[in-house]
Amino acid sequence: MATLVDDRIDVRISKEQKELVKYASEMLGFKSLSEFVVYCINREAKAIINEHSIILKTIEDKKLFVETILNPPVAHENLKKAQLKYQKFQEQHEY
Repeated sequence: MATLVDDRIDVRISKEQKELVKYASEMLGFKSLSEFVVYCINREAKAIINEHSIILKTIEDKKLFVETILNPPVAHENLKKAQLKYQKFQEQHEY
């Protein structure tokens, strides 16, 4: 089944970069340089999205995160002391 192509990305690269990409494309047997570029950017985009989604992988993780933001736990004494210490530090180092 053919993919509907209805958008375009224009990119300027050096001759050396184009030759490198073209060589890699040929090594993997792609029919065209465009096909190879689309394959690579899709693969990289998915990898980036996966890498940045690791922290909140499950729906339960996301729910817990939102719940904690909306209803934060009560700060204990050590946290309050650290906050005051940080505020004093900030005041001393203002420009």
